[in-house]
Amino acid sequence: MTFPLLSALLLSLCTLSCDLDETPKDQIEEDVAYTSVDALYQNAVAALYSYVGGDSDGQGLQGTCRGVYDLQTFGSDEALLPTRGVDWYDGGIWQDLYRHSWNPGHEVVNNSWMYLYKVVALCNHSLATLDSHQSMMMKIQYDRFSAEIRALRAIYYWYLLDLYGRVPIVTSENISMNEVAQSERSEVFNFVRQELESVMGYLPNVSSAESGQYYCHVTQAVAFFVLAKLYLNAEVYTDDNWTDGSRPSGTSMHFRIFDKDMNAFEACIHYCNLISQIGYRLEEMYEDNFSVHNDKSKENIWTIPMDQYLYTNQQQNMFRSYHFRHAAALGLSGENGSSASLTVLSANHYSMPDEDRRFALNYWSGRIFDMNGFIINDRSGKPFEYEPFEVAMDLSDSPYKETGGARMKKYEIDRYATESGKLMSNDIVLFRYGDVLLMQSEAKLRNGESGQRELDLIRRRVGMPTIPATLDNLYTERLIELAWEGWRRQDMIRYDRYKSTYTGENSVDESDHHTIVYPIPSVAVTLNHNLRQNPGY
Repeated sequence: MTFPLLSALLLSLCTLSCDLDETPKDQIEEDVAYTSVDALYQNAVAALYSYVGGDSDGQGLQGTCRGVYDLQTFGSDEALLPTRGVDWYDGGIWQDLYRHSWNPGHEVVNNSWMYLYKVVALCNHSLATLDSHQSMMMKIQYDRFSAEIRALRAIYYWYLLDLYGRVPIVTSENISMNEVAQSERSEVFNFVRQELESVMGYLPNVSSAESGQYYCHVTQAVAFFVLAKLYLNAEVYTDDNWTDGSRPSGTSMHFRIFDKDMNAFEACIHYCNLISQIGYRLEEMYEDNFSVHNDKSKENIWTIPMDQYLYTNQQQNMFRSYHFRHAAALGLSGENGSSASLTVLSANHYSMPDEDRRFALNYWSGRIFDMNGFIINDRSGKPFEYEPFEVAMDLSDSPYKETGGARMKKYEIDRYATESGKLMSNDIVLFRYGDVLLMQSEAKLRNGESGQRELDLIRRRVGMPTIPATLDNLYTERLIELAWEGWRRQDMIRYDRYKSTYTGENSVDESDHHTIVYPIPSVAVTLNHNLRQNPGY
């Protein structure tokens, strides 16, 4: 189909240089795309999901480089992309993420804003398309189709809320520049939760992660998951002045949900319970959630579909982590980049007698073997091995320039992957039930209850001994259980522990907490004078 040009407003939000693709990937003309109800659904609703993943820099929620996932992961203490001589400097963007010294012109900050607002704009256009074709639908069809689009748009606003704090809420493609007002963070929070709660009854009550009509779509469980996240982080998301050193109290907030009065943590628990009632459960084996053809998982709630013959979505995270010798021995390619931080090693008790069993499932470390069990050699002919403890922001002058850092191992190797291993059949996991249990445990603790049962289920699954359910233990458990899944920055902020581990020259003063949100991209502020820059930038 062919989309009309987006309004000047949306161009200002995305910036004129965002290379906005205004035509869905099927390129069907509108007079063909909307000739039946089924065609309307496929081209105005289902087509939107092709943007959840991506195949180029800055696109997709996960799987590509220089976008949303990188802000959440490399802007935290979970992982880093060390400069390795001439490799991985890239104008200093990765060092800036590690030091929290980003500015309004930072490439990844810009890319993520442009991508998120692009999908918002496409959702607004799809809603307008439904409105103009209401006569060909029954009311229940219109309600269901529009609910799915509104829910997807709300999820993208949740990412904007989480990353940038104060953002404009645009719900129509027909709005002039002078009508746009930048909403406070609490207003965006309320918009997202109200949108999701108003449409969730129309969303399909089926698994999104299993192959079928709603494969990788927004279903009720996906909406419940985001609502649980919203309420768990409500103290952060409703704080309009995040640099003043104080936050609202989640136990003092009150929300009306299904005719019941709940505080923020009770609301989080409520939505976690709804996900359990649908039938989601932990897989017996942790690693099965990330296996080839993991659409059989009963734990995964929302995923990005991966199939080298059906989709163009890429998984670059392991590709850019493997050393090239290691990758070649696996029949793949590698860029020798992303590595686990020292914080991760400490949390997992790496190389100690009580090392967490999940470390070996999530990270490559030490001596490495190929798929047939043979030792991989380095350039000098010696056995190749990663050195997890020898990791730093800049390894250029280190003898561990090539080998420093434990590497990403989260997903099973797909022997039939193409495009250097980036086109694989392991669906990328966005939301899963293991996180639901950890959210529920934390919300109970913050509400004065016991979260022991949920924590025990998580640890028992991987054969780890019971530990007391405390907030400190949950903070560490989330880092271990959800390794490489893109949650660490959000967790650090919620626990009020967000700051860079870098303490060297040109370190950033984060005492005012201004770095818990990224700056509004400078080009967006220049193009839209209604946008105010976030404090501290």
